[in-house]
Amino acid sequence: MPELRRDPAKGKWVIIAKERSSRPSDFKLEFEEPAGPEKCPFDEGKEDSTPPEIAAVRTEGSITNSTGWIVRTVPNKFPALKIEGEIESRGIGIYDLMNGVGAHEIIIETPDHFAAFETLNLDHASKIMWMFRERYLDLRKDPRLKYILIFKNKGRRAGASLEHSHSQLIATPMVPDLVKIELEAAQIYYQYRGRCVYCDIISQEIHEGKRLIFENENFLAITPFASVVPFEIQIMPKEHSSDFGEMRFSEMKTLAETLQSSLRMLIKAVPNVSYNYYLHTSPLDNLCIPHYHWHIEIVPRLTHLAGFEWGSGLYINPLPPENAAKFLLEAKNG
Repeated sequence: MPELRRDPAKGKWVIIAKERSSRPSDFKLEFEEPAGPEKCPFDEGKEDSTPPEIAAVRTEGSITNSTGWIVRTVPNKFPALKIEGEIESRGIGIYDLMNGVGAHEIIIETPDHFAAFETLNLDHASKIMWMFRERYLDLRKDPRLKYILIFKNKGRRAGASLEHSHSQLIATPMVPDLVKIELEAAQIYYQYRGRCVYCDIISQEIHEGKRLIFENENFLAITPFASVVPFEIQIMPKEHSSDFGEMRFSEMKTLAETLQSSLRMLIKAVPNVSYNYYLHTSPLDNLCIPHYHWHIEIVPRLTHLAGFEWGSGLYINPLPPENAAKFLLEAKNG
């Protein structure tokens, strides 16, 4: 029997189509032939192919906009939003309009064209987490900005145009709708129960263990109860925190470990998988919220949206998250 499951943190329903239940081998994905480094602007030695760097983790003695970097952040050459200008909100009849002011940055994760985030050594991966936080803390000083989204597109099915390992950051002058939905659902839960819904989810997932795929001192990873897509993974800090900027330096290594371990399980379970991940945190004008909890969502691109999904907003997931957790753990231990 199919099940309708509700996510208490989002207030949204999902159809878990148990009778269509899939195995990892059911998702046959073609190998994406690497394009190679010949025309890649992110490779070491091609620093003049990108806009001047905003920030970088560098080896001692190396010079800005030259070789010797470990992690490098540059403005997107073709930005969705631009840092220059004023917002100038205005109306055209019943329609609202504002200038496309914001920020769009690229975090180049490694100078090695063929390296993947999940295979980097833990110290290097921790430096990427440090860069995420540093750019987040710097940009939130800008009073024009209301939200900062950090995300990664891996593979062509996930919208990646370049194969060199990189993440992106877009800062917006408004809070995105999906984040508003999460904030509202979490607030309703808090008003009714007096507790953070994410903290309750963490407690229950640790207690039940059916969807828990990784845990360390500071973080855990689960396949959410109302997973929207097969092998969806959610990463959360075990200690309540709504503001990603609060993350301590000592937690960067454990966050990198959690994210790398989750991605390694996913890639081993479903070879050649494309995925997106994104980080949701509190809005910049309300950083410390008792009912909200920052988190990372990993969304594999294994299914397609069709008429029902577009028309209803309901997603059909053919793989129960309990089975997904089992397959991921088997991949980890296999």
